[in-house]
Amino acid sequence: METITKSTEKVINTKSVKITGAEAVVKCLLEEGVDLIYGYPGGAIMPVYDEFYKYEKELHHVLTRHEQGAVHAAQGYARVSDKVGVAVATSGPGATNLITGIADAQIDSTPLVCITGQVGSHLLGSDAFQETDIISISTPVTKWNYQITKATEIPEIMAKAFFIAKSGRPGPVLIDITKDAQFGELDFSYKPCEEVRSYKPIPDMDPLSIEAAAKIINEAEKPFIVWGQGLTLGKAEKEFKDFIEKAGIPSASTLLGLSALPSDHELHVGMVGMHGNYAPNVLTNSCDVLIAIGMRFDDRVTGNLETYAKQAKIVHFEIDPAEVDKNVKTDVAVLGNVKDTLSAIMPLIKKKQYKEWMQEFHDLYDIEFKEVIDGQINVGVNGLTMAETIVALNKATKGEAVIVSDVGQHQMIASRFSKFKHGKSKITSGGLGTMGFALPAAIGAKMGAPEREVVAIIGDGGFQMNIQELGTILQTKVPVKIVVLNNQFLGMVRQWQELFFDGRYASTIMTNPDFVKIAEGYSIKARKVSERKELTEAIEEMIASKDSYFLEVAVEMEENVFPMIPTGSSVSDIRLK
Repeated sequence: METITKSTEKVINTKSVKITGAEAVVKCLLEEGVDLIYGYPGGAIMPVYDEFYKYEKELHHVLTRHEQGAVHAAQGYARVSDKVGVAVATSGPGATNLITGIADAQIDSTPLVCITGQVGSHLLGSDAFQETDIISISTPVTKWNYQITKATEIPEIMAKAFFIAKSGRPGPVLIDITKDAQFGELDFSYKPCEEVRSYKPIPDMDPLSIEAAAKIINEAEKPFIVWGQGLTLGKAEKEFKDFIEKAGIPSASTLLGLSALPSDHELHVGMVGMHGNYAPNVLTNSCDVLIAIGMRFDDRVTGNLETYAKQAKIVHFEIDPAEVDKNVKTDVAVLGNVKDTLSAIMPLIKKKQYKEWMQEFHDLYDIEFKEVIDGQINVGVNGLTMAETIVALNKATKGEAVIVSDVGQHQMIASRFSKFKHGKSKITSGGLGTMGFALPAAIGAKMGAPEREVVAIIGDGGFQMNIQELGTILQTKVPVKIVVLNNQFLGMVRQWQELFFDGRYASTIMTNPDFVKIAEGYSIKARKVSERKELTEAIEEMIASKDSYFLEVAVEMEENVFPMIPTGSSVSDIRLK
């Protein structure tokens, strides 16, 4: 009997069909495999929304409560799904409300396509109602942008937008479409973009640089690896794990690199950065070879550049040539997709162990535990801490959950104490530090990975920046778990005021509403915990819930996050108190 199998190869629509520009936008999205978008309608984008209505079975539109919520949700979706996130808004304030999320996506390398409506082309430059030059505004924070004024441009530009957003080092793209282009007609056919002139998303791999890097690594006596989100973006988690296990090198993560390697891996020595772990920060200035993989040497990682790893040879694995030698001078740069470059170097790497060198990391961890960690998780009779909340959450989720954190003290605590078994499990705003990120991003993450538990860890300040997105949960019924660590302060700013501004708490004290009542107003089951004896049971109840759940934990008001590298200090001068 002959067996006929259905081909899964994508069929390119080359047949020409006469349709409106608005319908062409929807068809382009479908051709790119998009089935979920986030947005907020308005006058200049109404023709496209009319087509969303007609195609609602093929394309699910999520109505957020603010355009910033839409773009952050698209980010969360993209970060867990390996797909391009899509956000849609109208002209003027609708478009400008996307900018913070676009800037966040740019610095954190998140693939987005943002589509905005625009006034008719004959009105451009006339200060028409809800007109703004979103192309000029977004240029510094996009990987590429373009204004469409003719319907006939739509297929080519949309294909180009998706290609640029997801290729090489990913990033956000904005496409602005005038209203007359949406109403106009075209003979529609679609061809996916495969290349763009003068744009080379992945640099050629140089065999000589591979050999030079291998020589330096093999000859090292105290090698140290710092990895970043590039591992996840390059889908190189397995290659990285194989590499470090063969080379035997202690490895630390950046904030965005967390979860690319299981937390309990024997070579995982913690997190670098301003509020990272003691050992990897101190020993950065003791290693003889520093191997940076998929990270960009930002200031929170390096501290004072004048003292950063000056004793070490620097080997940098990176896909974006612009990041090489930008902040830290390298001895060898290995350009290319990290999955490919790690695979290429593996045969040249000698199998080694560095027992004495690893012991230095263990010894410094013991100091950190005694001076900092023990007091954060074994509190006794004092008030609840952020750290013990995260530890209790670890036990309830068994390290299986996606943790989405906002920005501030809780972000650092969640990053330091969360345990991860799988990749794509830590989502936060890194480079831009955007408060209000977590709630909408968690909504997107849950939609992008519905089979996984998604927990948003948020401070009382950040929660109120996009609290309206509880309405999106109400409407979509997406089962996100929300934990607000409420210290009644803008905690990170307050900490700096205590340490460096003589305790002058200028505009950091928060007078908060009844968060439980607000959550219940959105039909979300809610609970507040202020006693230690209630914490474990409350978290277990939250995780067991099949629906969304809001948990407020009243934590110590003036708890500080340590270790800490003061601004301008060397990484090896990290403070434990």
